[in-house]
Amino acid sequence: MKIGIVVPFSWSFWGAVVEHAELQAEALEARGHEVRLVMGNDPPGQFTRALHPRVGRHGEPPANVIAIGRSVIVPANGSLPNIILSPRAIFRIKRVLEQERFDVIHLHEPMTPVTCISVLALATAPMVATHHASGDLGWMKLGMPAWGALASRIDQRIAVSERARDSAARWLPGDYTIVPNGVLIPDAVDPAGREHTVTFAGRQETRKGLQVLLRAWPEIHRRTGARLQICGSDPLAVRLLLTRLRVSDDGIDILGFLPQEELTSLLARTKALIAPSLGGESFGMVLTRAFACALPVVASDIPGYREVTTPETSVTVPPDEPRALVEAISGLLADEPRRVAMGEAARALAIERYAWSDIARRLEGIYERAIDVDARRAA
Repeated sequence: MKIGIVVPFSWSFWGAVVEHAELQAEALEARGHEVRLVMGNDPPGQFTRALHPRVGRHGEPPANVIAIGRSVIVPANGSLPNIILSPRAIFRIKRVLEQERFDVIHLHEPMTPVTCISVLALATAPMVATHHASGDLGWMKLGMPAWGALASRIDQRIAVSERARDSAARWLPGDYTIVPNGVLIPDAVDPAGREHTVTFAGRQETRKGLQVLLRAWPEIHRRTGARLQICGSDPLAVRLLLTRLRVSDDGIDILGFLPQEELTSLLARTKALIAPSLGGESFGMVLTRAFACALPVVASDIPGYREVTTPETSVTVPPDEPRALVEAISGLLADEPRRVAMGEAARALAIERYAWSDIARRLEGIYERAIDVDARRAA
């Protein structure tokens, strides 16, 4: 098939949906399909720096990315996604659809303007949609009267978790197939012999809970002697947060954004991933990424993460409780045999449930059903 994967965010700024779409394209290409990613791109330069305080990847997108315009930051669902809102993108999308002639189109967060809404309005190919977000999705209250009718164009609906399905179904009732976020499974990794570090991987947003971890860190560092590696967050924002919390950077390495290969290498060297999120997570994608690297996690006990964590792979703690983080991280690092066993179990779980090879096969079946539904409708 020729598959168009449509993402309403910018390739230039790392996020779970962007990572998901990239790995999805790679997995489908490995199965012989021709894939294009239709999404935003913010080229390096003064204009991008003015619009986006976050540090991003400002090189050239891969050849399979079709860029349709710049993005702007729009607060949504407790996050700060980079969404394409320029009306010019509509004309670019129309041209892409005419030139590429996709056999099937897969939209991520399908009710997001202007990218996905334009595709729903303009495309004639069968369409599949994946819903990632969870929570009240209050922005849908504004969007549904304006363009909610376009949801009828979707031939097959996917949610990455039961929580994401329930959130989407509140506004768009119907049948959903649960297909979890896939994860990149690196070649053989050893849970033993790791550097004496723990890692936080995520954006510097309040809901990700970095501030909770930093409040706990001085005591963790005193007890364990470990170093904390922070990646995925803007280094300046992290420095400002440390200053505001009056926490020293002793024992902390602020690494900024890391490309996929470097993040995988980091996770394969560290002893634990720390995910102190406060809520608003539909799926623990960063957790499964750690599992694939034979890495146990210390994570908040919140909806979304609960669908991923198991007692064999994870230590869960109440959200927004620094003292609980101190005890959990210190206890895990003090018991190396337990930590190694959890790492082994984590990798086995990732291979069993979240390998992209299996998820790509499942997506093929969904695409075939979408094409069949579209053909019957046309008849």
